[in-house]
Amino acid sequence: MALNLDAIGRKIGPVTKEYGWKDAVLYALGVGAGFDELEFVYEKDLKVVPSFAIAVVFEFLSHIASGANINLAGILHGEQDLTMHAPLPVEGKLVTSGKITHMYDLGKDKGAVVVGESTTCDDKGRRLFSSTIRLMARLDGGFNGEASPKVKIGFPDRAPDFEIEDHPSADQPLIYRLSGDIFQLHVDPEFAKMAGFEKPIMHGLCTHGFACRALVKSLIPGEPERMHRLNCRFSRPLYPGDPVKIQIWKTQEGKAVWKVINAKTGETVINNGVFEYGDIPKDEIRFDGRVAIITGAGGGLGKAYALELARRGAKIVVNDLGGARDGSGEGSATPAQKVVDEITAAGGEAVANYDNVATPRGGENIVKTALDAFGTVDIVINNAGILRDKSFMKMEPEHWKAVLDVHLNGAYHVTKPAFAVMREKGYGRIIMTTSAAGLYGNFGQTNYSAAKMGLAGFMNTLKLEGKKYNILVNTVAPLAASRLTEDVLPEELLEKVKPEFVAPMVLFLASDRCEVSGRIYNAGMGCFNRAAVVTGPGTTLGDGTEEPAIEDIAANLSKIAAIKNGKEYFELNEAVADVINAFS
Repeated sequence: MALNLDAIGRKIGPVTKEYGWKDAVLYALGVGAGFDELEFVYEKDLKVVPSFAIAVVFEFLSHIASGANINLAGILHGEQDLTMHAPLPVEGKLVTSGKITHMYDLGKDKGAVVVGESTTCDDKGRRLFSSTIRLMARLDGGFNGEASPKVKIGFPDRAPDFEIEDHPSADQPLIYRLSGDIFQLHVDPEFAKMAGFEKPIMHGLCTHGFACRALVKSLIPGEPERMHRLNCRFSRPLYPGDPVKIQIWKTQEGKAVWKVINAKTGETVINNGVFEYGDIPKDEIRFDGRVAIITGAGGGLGKAYALELARRGAKIVVNDLGGARDGSGEGSATPAQKVVDEITAAGGEAVANYDNVATPRGGENIVKTALDAFGTVDIVINNAGILRDKSFMKMEPEHWKAVLDVHLNGAYHVTKPAFAVMREKGYGRIIMTTSAAGLYGNFGQTNYSAAKMGLAGFMNTLKLEGKKYNILVNTVAPLAASRLTEDVLPEELLEKVKPEFVAPMVLFLASDRCEVSGRIYNAGMGCFNRAAVVTGPGTTLGDGTEEPAIEDIAANLSKIAAIKNGKEYFELNEAVADVINAFS
């Protein structure tokens, strides 16, 4: 049996869990609450012990263990980091998604560490909490993997500010396990001995709950909703019935360090504890430390993206040639510089770039501007565009080439050097800009439509090549007022289609909250939906050995053309496999 190293980076979930107030009370009883903490055990004005967040999504933790193929005889909860984004309601439906991020090798006789990260939202999509778990796989080391980084929390050289004594009962695991963790190690004497213990041990997360209660009681009494981080390392097992001391040191306003001592043996059973509290910060998607390149950002959509990304902490390369709508003219520095000035006046960081995306050298220079100014590239928004509308029979080669050079080739010229940087660092977000004209067609825009649909094809392969490097590639089809649409859309509609209504979709796809790749989204006027290439179920004609006749096609066209119960494919091989297997 060996760890499944291929599971690293693979998405887990969504895993859903519904719970009611009785579940919250049962958990509180399982971690020692009683009449002295009535707010946790009585449905009148009920509040939730914050550490319940981990217990209520325990099923997700089991997916990490099974996905990594950990030998369960050697599994222990190593570390737990819980960050609250909003108070946990007393009842509701939770949706959890995440992935295994690392597998560290401690050595053949010492085991391994499996790290999983997850985010849990309510059924309306509001983030409630994030979790990082480190599972000790004591029997799975020796695969020549990366060593685990060492992290140690410093404790003040003085007596703790608070020391709370508590007494888990000899039967405590029997109550706690009803909250979800029914692993045999905590109830079955024979399994416990097989795992190397004299008898069943306390759940680490049960002791974790005792500590959480003590921290809330000491630092934010009566206000558990003000806890926003609880981090710790489980260092030694604790047997049921052994008394504990929770030691707490305040290190600054809103922060404390803590540990749990076995009062019987003096051993530290939970170490490296961090507790942060106060008003939970607004759950805002931020881009602090990220560097974004936005092409065609001197006005319209690009400017809207640049201003909002900068407001949320990103450093911006504002690219705009400053030419006419059809790409003619020598260009001007004014549009890009005005946007940079607006960003810097508001306290943000930005630099201007005036290179033409239509050339390889221009694309390279745009990325070089980001590297010279900010040292890296995290986000590329391919937004630059021109129009040269003509009906097809009047479409001259220069009109065709000019539009493809900016829209399609321009995205290639900028994305290629940026992709190299992203691949090296293992992170990137790339957004292409398509159009309803490309997805559905528009009279007089064959050049524009071809370029815009070409970007969807570009995305479809780049998403595959970027997947293992955490580079996600998505496409937006905006409906917005800009230089390109000012005489295409009716005047009364132009007033309603502000670029700011498109920006939220683009910024989400540019964020680290985004976990999708290869998607196309329509966005405009506050209306958002997804467009996709869907393949209908179709039909098979003949036995696969003789070619069908033209008349067979005519007779079965309705079945061939049916889209109901259609299917999306993520890559070519999936579609080919269905064809190959059609007669199976």
